[in-house]
Amino acid sequence: MVFIELLKCFKWYFVNKYNKRYLHFTAKEFEHRLSNIFFKKFGYAPDFQNPKGFNEKIQWLKLYDNTPLKGILADKFSVRAWVKEKIGEEYLIPLLGVYDKFEDIDFSNLPDKFVLKTNHASSTNVLVKDKKKLNLLETKLKFRRWLSTNYAFKMGFELHYGLIKPKIVCEKFMGNGDLIDYKFFCFMGGVKFVWVDTGRYTNHKRNLYDLNWNEMEFTYDKYEKTDVLRPKNLEKMIEFARKLSTGFSFVRVDFYEIDGHLYFGEMTFTSSSGMDKFYPEKYDQIVGSYLQLPKKSPLPLSEIAKIWG
Repeated sequence: MVFIELLKCFKWYFVNKYNKRYLHFTAKEFEHRLSNIFFKKFGYAPDFQNPKGFNEKIQWLKLYDNTPLKGILADKFSVRAWVKEKIGEEYLIPLLGVYDKFEDIDFSNLPDKFVLKTNHASSTNVLVKDKKKLNLLETKLKFRRWLSTNYAFKMGFELHYGLIKPKIVCEKFMGNGDLIDYKFFCFMGGVKFVWVDTGRYTNHKRNLYDLNWNEMEFTYDKYEKTDVLRPKNLEKMIEFARKLSTGFSFVRVDFYEIDGHLYFGEMTFTSSSGMDKFYPEKYDQIVGSYLQLPKKSPLPLSEIAKIWG
């Protein structure tokens, strides 16, 4: 596994150097690249002049929604201050440490179980159930690769991620580690529905529910379903999702419920990079009608270059 991580680090060293060319792209060049990616997924090109569907509008938001708070709130560390102010510190998963680099971590001061993750990306985490069994070299190589990768340019050009200075966040290990994830789709503070992920690290399944916990008539990407009990804190989740999402054209607000207690997960402004399919397809247009685009304001690449240039 260490050898595989070495190969990945070697590959991403050159990929990251190559991706720096995007710092000089124009909006039209980004549109062209995104159109190619979108076409391969959906079989048609997005209309950046008059987007209608949800996934089309997410592509538009990537390039033309320069809301300054997006970079702060997509940051898994800095968002904690926002959550503390809006709903309270007791809804944050306990923080054990935050580090600029892997070498800064003093493992002797950490408990036997904890979670390490980066603050500027998704799926860049390590669940440590027994630190005595943690392969430090392999984990170090993972985080070296993750911290050196600008996720604004990695796949779908979610440019606001380039505004985040990368760090390692260490949090308390909650539950059994494979938590039920409640993801609320919010439009200008209005909560429309919730997608629920279970078994993300074992047997991933997904359900969609309305706010009364009735199953929706559509799915978002194809996953096997399973019955999920209505969470004890559903009403509080909806209330908090409204508070946290007010003022944003679209944001997905995620929560966990652990031993009856509600915890904040994250805020995501470009859910699935706008690349998950709706089934039936007509719901892409229906959900898209909820999303009212803000005034067009391209994100300045000079701000990304300050961190990644």
